[in-house]
Amino acid sequence: MADLNMVFAGFGGQGILFLGKVCAYAGLMDGKEVSWLPSYGPEMRGGTCNCSVCLSDEPIASPLVVNPNVLIAMNGPSFDKFIDTVVPGGTVIVDSSLVKSKTDRDDINVFYIPATEQADKNGLKGLANIILLGKLFKETGLVSEDALELGVKKSVPAKKQHLVESNMNAIKLGGSL
Repeated sequence: MADLNMVFAGFGGQGILFLGKVCAYAGLMDGKEVSWLPSYGPEMRGGTCNCSVCLSDEPIASPLVVNPNVLIAMNGPSFDKFIDTVVPGGTVIVDSSLVKSKTDRDDINVFYIPATEQADKNGLKGLANIILLGKLFKETGLVSEDALELGVKKSVPAKKQHLVESNMNAIKLGGSL
């Protein structure tokens, strides 16, 4: 596996940190070296939020991702802030329900997914982040399918385990888009 240096970004309350946690735990379940570095403003819910996640077969020197090879952007300000930092050949997944901007870069792979709209339409309200994770899984194969499911189960709190199934449905939906 090539190293994945990922940035997930959006508003607080969109599940950005949860998305990062699922990826980090899934990487651990696959025996990868992992780092997870959340970053959010003092506003938290409604403020800007991003999360850096690294998955590697080798030890990770720094948890800070300055030039990601994967970007998930869930709002316009995050798209604008991070799109030019993605390395050539990188993968960008954008929630096109909320981000109206498009990039003119032709050296990266960009997928515009109406995740928020699809979540609402499919009874998965609040799981746009996990729909985008499903698309990321399809495009990069970041971890094994079993590890991804274990990452979800580990990240969902014990008293909310009934939500594991809807998270897995969101991943499947994202993989089909």
